[in-house]
Amino acid sequence: MNYKINTYGCQMNVHESEKIASILRSLGYAEFNENIHENYDVIIFNTCCIRDTAEQKIFSHIGELKIQKKNNPNLIIGIVGCMSQQEGKIDIMRAKYPHIDIILGTSNIDLLAESIVNLRENKKHTYIIDESERPEIVEGKDYYRTSGTNAWVNIMYGCDNFCTYCIVPYVRGRERSRSMPDIINEVKELINCGYKEITLLGQNVNSYGSDNPDGPDFSTLLEELAKLSGNHRIRFMTSHPKDLNTKVIEMISKYDTLCKSIHLPIQSGSNNVLEAMNRRYTREYYLNVIKEIRSIIPDCGITTDIMVGFPGETEQDFEDTLDIVREVQFNSAFTYIYSVRKGTVAASMPQIPYAVKSERIQRLIKIQNSLTKESSKDCEGKTFRVLVEGIKSIGKVSGRTDAGRLVTFEGGEDLIGEFRNVLITKTQSAALFGTIKED
Repeated sequence: MNYKINTYGCQMNVHESEKIASILRSLGYAEFNENIHENYDVIIFNTCCIRDTAEQKIFSHIGELKIQKKNNPNLIIGIVGCMSQQEGKIDIMRAKYPHIDIILGTSNIDLLAESIVNLRENKKHTYIIDESERPEIVEGKDYYRTSGTNAWVNIMYGCDNFCTYCIVPYVRGRERSRSMPDIINEVKELINCGYKEITLLGQNVNSYGSDNPDGPDFSTLLEELAKLSGNHRIRFMTSHPKDLNTKVIEMISKYDTLCKSIHLPIQSGSNNVLEAMNRRYTREYYLNVIKEIRSIIPDCGITTDIMVGFPGETEQDFEDTLDIVREVQFNSAFTYIYSVRKGTVAASMPQIPYAVKSERIQRLIKIQNSLTKESSKDCEGKTFRVLVEGIKSIGKVSGRTDAGRLVTFEGGEDLIGEFRNVLITKTQSAALFGTIKED
């Protein structure tokens, strides 16, 4: 019996698909990666609803399976994740796509095994979403790890920030932190299994512990993980500027096992827009955080997210964003156009024409690409410790530096999962090229 998991959205979903894979394998299904739907016994959609384009794409793919379901009534089709959790969405899916057998919300993936067994044995469909604000965290999960040398580890779930453009708090619930001993035990096990990079995940990792004021905070967790023995390194994502404090920055500087890399979404360089977004910081505050990072960790790689075309964004607001991009000089930036999300505050605000948003983002991308190219050029002649992640081409491997920069150099499959010191000899836009520097 074969399965296919279609994963959309963030790293959280990628990691949760590893949980789904583990469940399916425990039921006797095997992974099958061809695009011929007729060859599958189970197809699971792990969904995202952060942008309307993602949601429409998912619905299109679900609709395409109607014929396959008719030809093979035993085909099991399941929808899980954020899209299922949206208010009223489960009723829409049941009405428009009756060939869906299982619909589970963001906190109900653990019910997948029982749902499949119930369908196979009793022909009974399952449609369940947990609507509580703080769903219980289930520990002891198994994951079929698919991310190579890296292993994802959730340290918390949900979000309390309620940015006016974001649907995450409504579909992921409020912040819930895992216990520190459970996290440490999971990381220890991963290190013992040979994983060389651990990435801590959360909608806002540096607010870890805020739901339990008497418990450990994020800096304490980082220190305990940093002190674990083994040849590995630890990353985390994503951070909210309002919660990234001096203790965390100093902890990153203190331990070699903590990557000198911080992803710090600014979203906009305009105070007017930041206030309308409910981001709860100003451009001046953000710049002070950047200044502190570079003072304590001079070689830190800083990346960001930038949204273009938020409702009410004026040309001056956008110029403020370009100004802060030039001033900070991010290593790279994930740039995207604002997309209306039903159920959020920003959805009812006056919208900006798409043509304006499209023109602005092209200007932003041009500037950021130029800055990334300059940042790459600064790496030439320097040596970095690189974790080899995979084969790039014949005779070439690629991996990332501590600061998250991708490097390509000569090597074979035997280097995958190994650290090597690499001298950067050439750069091309965001790409770095080098040679192994022997000790």
